[in-house]
Amino acid sequence: MSLAASNPVATEVPAHPQTLASHAFTWPTPPYACYVDAAPQASILACEVEGGTGHSHSCLLAGLNLAGRTALIQIPSGRAAVPLRFNAIRRITLTPPLAPLPQPAGVDGEAGLGHAHDELLAYRARVNYRLELADGTWRQGQTIGHVENAAGLFLFHPLDEQDRVRRVFYPREAYRELQLGERIGQVLVAHKLVTAEQVEQAAREQDSLRGRKLGDYLVSREIVSPEQLLQALEQQARMPVVRVGEALLALGLVSPAQIDEALEQQKRDRGVPLGELLVRSGQISRRDLQMALARKMGFPVVDVHSFPPDVNALRKVPYAVARRLNVLPLLLRDHLLVVAADDPSQRASIEELEFVTQTKVLTALAGEGELEDVVAQAYARVGRDLSEAAAADHERRKTLTPAPGAASKLLESLEQQSVDEGDADGGALIEQSDNSLVLLINAMIIEAHRQGVSDIHIETFHTRRKVRIRFRKDGMLVPYMELPHTYRAALVARLKVMCDLDITERRQPQDGKIDFARFSEPHRIELRVATIPTQGGAEDVVLRILSSARPLPLDRLGLSPGNFRQLKEVVERPYGMVLCVGPTGSGKTTTLHSVLQHLNTPQRKIWTAENPIEITNPDLRQVQVNPKIDWSFDKALRTFLRADPDIIMVGEIRDQETAQVAVEASLTGHLILSTLHTNSAPETITRLLDMGLNPFNFADSLLAVLAQRLVRQLCDACKRVEPAPEADIELLLQDYLAAFPVDARPGADTLRAEWLERFGVQGRLLRHHAPGCPHCEHSGYKGRLGLHELLLVDADIRHLIMTGASPDQLRHSAMRQGHFRTLRQDGIERVLAGRTSMAEVRANCNL
Repeated sequence: MSLAASNPVATEVPAHPQTLASHAFTWPTPPYACYVDAAPQASILACEVEGGTGHSHSCLLAGLNLAGRTALIQIPSGRAAVPLRFNAIRRITLTPPLAPLPQPAGVDGEAGLGHAHDELLAYRARVNYRLELADGTWRQGQTIGHVENAAGLFLFHPLDEQDRVRRVFYPREAYRELQLGERIGQVLVAHKLVTAEQVEQAAREQDSLRGRKLGDYLVSREIVSPEQLLQALEQQARMPVVRVGEALLALGLVSPAQIDEALEQQKRDRGVPLGELLVRSGQISRRDLQMALARKMGFPVVDVHSFPPDVNALRKVPYAVARRLNVLPLLLRDHLLVVAADDPSQRASIEELEFVTQTKVLTALAGEGELEDVVAQAYARVGRDLSEAAAADHERRKTLTPAPGAASKLLESLEQQSVDEGDADGGALIEQSDNSLVLLINAMIIEAHRQGVSDIHIETFHTRRKVRIRFRKDGMLVPYMELPHTYRAALVARLKVMCDLDITERRQPQDGKIDFARFSEPHRIELRVATIPTQGGAEDVVLRILSSARPLPLDRLGLSPGNFRQLKEVVERPYGMVLCVGPTGSGKTTTLHSVLQHLNTPQRKIWTAENPIEITNPDLRQVQVNPKIDWSFDKALRTFLRADPDIIMVGEIRDQETAQVAVEASLTGHLILSTLHTNSAPETITRLLDMGLNPFNFADSLLAVLAQRLVRQLCDACKRVEPAPEADIELLLQDYLAAFPVDARPGADTLRAEWLERFGVQGRLLRHHAPGCPHCEHSGYKGRLGLHELLLVDADIRHLIMTGASPDQLRHSAMRQGHFRTLRQDGIERVLAGRTSMAEVRANCNL
C-alpha cells in the first residue's frame, strides 16, 4: 500500500517504473497506530525543497538514495529526475498531507471509540521541538512523533485539529541537535522549584563541562562503589557500538596504516585482540588503550584497589580461571556477573566466563594498577587457599594441551552431573538437544577456531570407552578432551542436526556443512563435516574449519621469487590448463582462490565448481556439485562451457570424464584451473595419462603444474640463531644436489657461494632452531608455510608428454632448463632462511 494510496488528498504523479525501482525508499509515518504503516514509495510526490541558502523550490520527489546520500528530484517542467546530494539540502517537505486512519465505529454503529483498545489505537501526542541546524540557527515547532535514522530526521507537522500532518525530512548533514519537549530549567522555574538565577548558574557550569564526554568523566573519576558501577553500565548500554580500531582512530592515537598492519598481524595470530597487538608492538600505551575503551566505547573504569568485590561474585568464578583470564569479579546480581579486566573488549575471555559460570557477563575497565595482585588479594580475603589453587591450575594446564578453555570447565560440571544423575554403570544417556551439550559443542568450535585449528576429529567407540576429541593444529594431531561414553550418540546427532544431515542414517557416510553463525551469532565460521560409520555401529565425525574469509593475495602465498614470477606469467595466459596438486590439507584450494582473486577483473567471467565451496567470494560464480543428484564435476564443467566463461575452476579432477572435459575446454579458448591428489608435479602428468587422456591434446593444453606442501614454521618468539656447523652445511649440500641429473648438477662450491650470497650473514650460514616457549605451547613451531615446485610446460616437456616419459625424465628435463626446483630443494632454502627445520622438510617431502 503506497503512502499516497492511504491518503485521498495526496497528489500522485506517474513515474517511470525503473526510476522508482532503483530509488525505492520507505518514507516513515508518525509512530502511532492511528497512522498507516510506512511502505515503499510507489509514485512521484510533490514536495518543497529548501537548499543550503534557505531558498525553497516546489519540485517532485522520486525517492531517496541512502547509499549515495542523494535525493532524486524532478523539476515540474523537466522530463527527467536528477540526483541532489544531501549536503546541498536543508529540508524536504512533502506537499500532500497525511491523515490518520478513520476512527472505528462505536457500539451503536456511530463513529467513535467502541472497543477497549480504541483509545490506545487513536492516541497521538503533539510535542514541541527545537532543532539546531548545521549553520547554528534554530528551528522550532510542533511534531506528532518523530523518526531518526541513518538518513536523517523525519518530523510530522500537524496541520489541523484532525491531526493531518505534513512530512518533513532533514538530512543528517543539515542539523546538529534535536531537543524535544520543554527545557528542564523552564519547567523547574514554572513550578517554582528553582529561581531563574539558579538555572543560569547551572547553565554556565554545564557549558564549562560540555566538552567533557561520559568517557572522559569516567577516565578521570574511577568508580569505587557498586551503585556507581551499575549506573555507569546502564549508561554504557545506551551508547552506540564502536570497535576498538574505530575508537583509537577517532582519538587520533593511531593511523589507518597502523590499524591495517595490526589487522594483518591479527590474521596470523588470531588469539590476540587488536588493542593488545597495538600495545605489544609499541604503537600505543596501555593507558591509551584504556582511554579509548572508556571514552569511545563507554566501558566504566573501576578503581580495583578501592572497589569492594562481592563475595558471591568471587565464589562464582574459580580462582584459577580468574587468574588465567586476569579478571576480577565485582558484582553478582540476578544471574548477571560484572567483572573488571585490562581489556574488556576481549570476547574470547567473556565467552569463556559465561560458559564457566553459566551467567551473563558484563565487563568494566580496571583502572591503573596490577590487576593480578588485586585478584590474588581479593580471593585471599574470602579464604581461598592460593597455593592449592595455583597447583591445581598448573596441573590442569599440563593435562590439557592445548588449553580447551571454556569447554574444559564445562566438561567438569557435565561429568559430575552425569555421575550424579546417571545409573550405576556410568551415567544416563544425554539427549542431542541438551543445553549443556549444545554449549559444549559451541565452545569446542570457538576454541578450535581461536587456536587456528584446521580439523576437529571426534572418535567414538561401541564400548564404554570415552569419546575422544583431537585437534589438528599446524598439521599435527593433539589431544583436546575426552567425553563420557553417554555423550556418544547425542554428540554425533547434534552435529548432524547442525549441518542438516539424516540423524537416523548411521550405516552410510554423510557429508555436510555447518554455518556456525546460525548457532553463535558473532562467530563467522564455516565447517565441512564428514561422518564415517565405524565398528559396532559407532560413528566418527571429522570437521574441517573452512577459510570463510577473503583469499590471500597472491604475493602472500609464500612462493619463492622465481616461482611467484613464473606462476603470475602462466596464469595470465588466455587459455590452457594449470593444475595445483598435493595431499589433502596442503592448501591447494587456498592457492587456487588466490589465483582467481588475482585474475578477477570486471572484464572476466569466472565460474567455479566445488565440493564444498570452502572460500566464498561474491565476485565469482560459484557452484557446489552434488553427486547424490548426479550433479558432478564433469557435468558442471560442460554446463559452464555454455555460459560464456573466461576462466573455470574445477575443485578436483577425480576421473577420466572430468579430465577429458577440462582438456577440451582449455583447447577451446578457456583458462582451466583444477586440483589433483598427487605427490609431485611430474607425477601428475603420468597420473593423468594413466587415466586415459590423449597425450597430444593433453600436452597442448597443459601450461603448468604447481605441487605444494605445508610444513610447520619455527616460532618467532623463541627462535635462536647460531653459526651453522660445517657438517650440517655438507648434509644440506648433498641433499640439495641429489635431485639434479648428473649432466646438469652444479658444483658444491658454486651452490655454497650462492647460498652465502642469499642467506649468509657476515660470510657465515646460520642454523636456526626454536627450543619452545608458552607462545608456541613449547613445541618450537607456530603456524605453517608452503613449500612449492612449479613445472612449466615448454617444448621439451611437451615432447616428453607426447612420448609417455617417466616422472624422472620430466623432472630432469625441467631441471636442465634451470627454472625447476623440487619440493625438498625449496624446503632446504626455507631452512637456510630460518623459516622451518630440516626435520619438517624431510617429514613432508620425498624429493
